[in-house]
Amino acid sequence: MLFDMDGTLVDSEKLWDVALRELAEEYGGTLSTAARLAMIGSSMAASMRILHDDLGQPWRDPEISAAWIDRRILELFRTGLRWRPGALALLRAVRDARIPTALVTSSGRQLVEVALDTLGRDSFDVVVCGDEVDAAKPHPEPYLTAARLLGVPIGRCVAIEDSPAGVTSALTAGAAVLAVPAEVPVPAADGVHQRESLTAVDLEVLAALLGAPR
Repeated sequence: MLFDMDGTLVDSEKLWDVALRELAEEYGGTLSTAARLAMIGSSMAASMRILHDDLGQPWRDPEISAAWIDRRILELFRTGLRWRPGALALLRAVRDARIPTALVTSSGRQLVEVALDTLGRDSFDVVVCGDEVDAAKPHPEPYLTAARLLGVPIGRCVAIEDSPAGVTSALTAGAAVLAVPAEVPVPAADGVHQRESLTAVDLEVLAALLGAPR
């Protein structure tokens, strides 16, 4: 079982909204809605390039901007992290069934360590962070890495995602994909099953996904 984090397990995209818009203001501009939506599911490096281009400041150093965001989002994660509907119950059901489970996120390790205080450090057998792979989502490497570390063929894994970039990553890797869109729509595609939330998703639903053609 492969879980995305931001927007899938926890309602953290709103916290990213705060940090990104504050940084844009720090730079004397305003982040556009289109640019913010384009960042969802992307790596930090890609997000900083989008932000700089959106502000008309492509000369800015993405590492300096990323460090600013890291500091602010850490503060926000410590005080405002909330579960997405149905996510906690599903995660508990998966763990109670002793299903090998991985967290596969574009967020960096430092931030994930804070999030694990909410998610539970024993909730996952494997944690794959965005700064620990050579290629981030939408590349398939994060999900392929998680399956390899779990010792489970990727074709026997279900990935739960909320963003187009994450869905592309999981689908290209070869996993069965359940999309639960949060902030942006996920286009319909072969092999991608959609639900409005995780509240009605249980182990039977997950098992059915592995049996469905894709």
